[in-house]
Amino acid sequence: MKKLIATLSLSLALATGGAALAGDYPDRPVSVMVSYGAGGATDFQARIVTMVAGNKDALGQPIVIINKPGAGGRVGWNWFATSANNDGYSMAAYNVPHFIAQSIKGGVKYSTDSFEPIANWGADPAVVIVGKDSKFNTMQDLVAFAKANPGKLTLSGAGLFVGHHIAALQIEKASGAKMVYIPTKGGGAAAMKAVIAGDVLAGVNNLSDAYRARQAGNVKILGVADLQRNKEFLPDVPTMKEAGLDIDNSSVNFRGLMVPKGTPQAIIDKLVAQVPVMFANKRVAKRMKAGGSPMKIMNRAEVQAMWKERKAFLAGLLKGL
Repeated sequence: MKKLIATLSLSLALATGGAALAGDYPDRPVSVMVSYGAGGATDFQARIVTMVAGNKDALGQPIVIINKPGAGGRVGWNWFATSANNDGYSMAAYNVPHFIAQSIKGGVKYSTDSFEPIANWGADPAVVIVGKDSKFNTMQDLVAFAKANPGKLTLSGAGLFVGHHIAALQIEKASGAKMVYIPTKGGGAAAMKAVIAGDVLAGVNNLSDAYRARQAGNVKILGVADLQRNKEFLPDVPTMKEAGLDIDNSSVNFRGLMVPKGTPQAIIDKLVAQVPVMFANKRVAKRMKAGGSPMKIMNRAEVQAMWKERKAFLAGLLKGL
């Protein structure tokens, strides 16, 4: 009899779309899994955009960041797609084009169908960086060296088929020069350290990480892989097109929050209503600006459309590269 009552209760909860559960949700802290190491752009920004989660006009409960780095994000997103609870208490940060490009190339357990987007908080272009004492001062200098020394120009990045890698492939194709892309363990933070330490001649990284590193006097930024200059943070840095390279904005890193497939719709609806409010908080905006992190808040419908467009576009782009 107890088993029958439990079964009927579960059936009723599923039939009502989890409405009863959502009414009390969340009643404890919520976790956000970040597929990259502490200190990188995704981790740095995720901690800022969730810092007001406990406010009554947000979730009313704190958010705890859990890092699961490895293989350019594959380790974390594989875990999230296959093992995370779909009760609303397990969210994850997504990175596009990263997880979409990786699913297109194969060898992972996720795709856009594995997750439900909630909202987007930022759009972070890829940039090319060199150490502060590098002999390269422009993208033209870097390309000229690569053409004169095939295979000698080393570029660090956060992993395979992440925005950094896509930008590197585009630079190589557009310039006609042979370069060596080196994916680092530990994401963007490790890729940045490789440039500063002189382990590589150059690197592709996030604008936000590069902005902070340049402010500290550690790197020079040669070019940005976007359609326009970033007037807010890097008005003096030319786009790749300005530097003579036919490169678009395919590697711009969109970041936001998602939940696993199967999360009750009532909980998704509640998150969709409250998470963008959290992102738009004035304290969050101030901290993001201070950290050189471009914001781009998008709602669930806009993110769904972006995912769909990026998936179709990247399929053709990666085939060409």
